[in-house]
Amino acid sequence: MSGERGFASDNSATIHPDVLEAIARVNVGHAFGYGHDGYSWDVARRVAECFGEEAQAFFVFNGTGANVLCLRAVCRPYAAVICADTAHLNVDECGAPEAIAGVKLLTVPGVDGKLTPDVVMRRVARVGDEHAVQARVVSISQCTELGTLYTREEVGELAAVTHERGMLLHVDGARLSNAAAALGTSLREAAAGADLISFGGTKNGLLAAEAVVLFNSDVANEFNYIRKQTIQLASKMRFLAAQFDALITDELWLRCAAHANAMAARLAAAVDDAPGLTITRPVQTNAVFAKLPAAVIGELQRDFPFYTWDEESGEVRWMCSWDTTEEDVDGFATAVRAALDAA
Repeated sequence: MSGERGFASDNSATIHPDVLEAIARVNVGHAFGYGHDGYSWDVARRVAECFGEEAQAFFVFNGTGANVLCLRAVCRPYAAVICADTAHLNVDECGAPEAIAGVKLLTVPGVDGKLTPDVVMRRVARVGDEHAVQARVVSISQCTELGTLYTREEVGELAAVTHERGMLLHVDGARLSNAAAALGTSLREAAAGADLISFGGTKNGLLAAEAVVLFNSDVANEFNYIRKQTIQLASKMRFLAAQFDALITDELWLRCAAHANAMAARLAAAVDDAPGLTITRPVQTNAVFAKLPAAVIGELQRDFPFYTWDEESGEVRWMCSWDTTEEDVDGFATAVRAALDAA
């Protein structure tokens, strides 16, 4: 490994030392596999308690797996999922919801990645018509793929209209910790009203662990079979559980996410008035989106890894992580200004 640092993704970050220590602590002796050990059961219970008494939590390997499992758990093959056109479900999961969950995605344009009750309801059509797919789930990302937030009231409004139509609300919470930190709420409050949550850990200091949180006991009772069939059941479950043990102990999730958010705010403030640069999205969590000249993008990417979000418009995405430092931010901001000055 080169040790280079950049702003490509919070997936690029290191593993938090507390997480590595938690893994090491359970790396002694033998334990029953597949989560049939007291430690894994206890951690799953504690994670579920972060979301309410009625919640149940199940550990999986990755975010795509968590999303697909949520949809498989509640959708028949004729079902459809309404989501934003920018949703990870639609853009970055290689067709897994369609191929594995067997559902049709009904995409709608969002505003900065967010859905509203009006646009959702316009996608609900031909209810009861045997010739048409039936909308079963509304899926939102909290925070969105564009780094923006749903307020508690906005999530509540979407939950209300979804439930009124007999549908379910899924929250893709790959960065739910960042959303809760920005909103100043608990994890539960940041996704209040959801029926299914994909709770992310990998983007917030974990090694390879995500959780599915379910609020319906009938769905939860069958979920173990779906998780196994969908190839997301860990044989050595205690090592996934240990990562979540660290994440929820002393609110490590909040400390990591709040720091990542603060670094994004610092970066945005450092380059906001730079000539030739335009910040394109509200900076509300740990992402900064900006437009730059193509030559400047190429120059910066020689030394700093980051993604070009839209090559045609010149929009880039800079992600901050739990381990992003002030020195990282300040050095990058200096390089951005120098590249713009030289262009």
